[in-house]
Amino acid sequence: MKLHLFFSLSAGSAVVAASALLLAGPAPAQVFGSHNSNAPVTFNAGRIEVQDRADRVVLSGSVQVEQAGMVLNSARMTVAYRNAGGIEIDRIDASGGVTIRKAGDTATGDVAIYDLNRRLITLIGDVTLNQGSNRLSGGRVIIDLASGRSTIDGRSTGGSSVGTQNSNGRVSGTFTVPQRKN
Repeated sequence: MKLHLFFSLSAGSAVVAASALLLAGPAPAQVFGSHNSNAPVTFNAGRIEVQDRADRVVLSGSVQVEQAGMVLNSARMTVAYRNAGGIEIDRIDASGGVTIRKAGDTATGDVAIYDLNRRLITLIGDVTLNQGSNRLSGGRVIIDLASGRSTIDGRSTGGSSVGTQNSNGRVSGTFTVPQRKN
């Protein structure tokens, strides 16, 4: 998957193309199921360090990455790439107050891993998904950009509920119910 990189060194803002959530209704599946993981990825951060020998870029300071309308913000990101006649991004790891937005939907967590080759985003630790007034929270969510399907569970990692909002390792949520005439 060949991606064009555009670096901007303005100290302050940032954007990612990641993605967010599948809550009630058909809209999220359409939003995330049709995400173009082949679109260019743009980066913006307070500091960008290129580590050529390790084939990675480390971004820090209000990092923002954007791809095809999806935006990922965090304190720090590491971008793993390979140079195959051009830069090809394989994975983006984000940490520190991760927020992913697309088309009004939002996902937050402690850590995010965007595997561009598999078209999966995994959010871990105090995960919250919001779509309008609908909300889910748990320990981990896996977002499949190919199908638009998201799976959330109550445990962060390794069967432990450490880092989740619910000490019992369960998923909780609130869904809006349409008002019906009696």
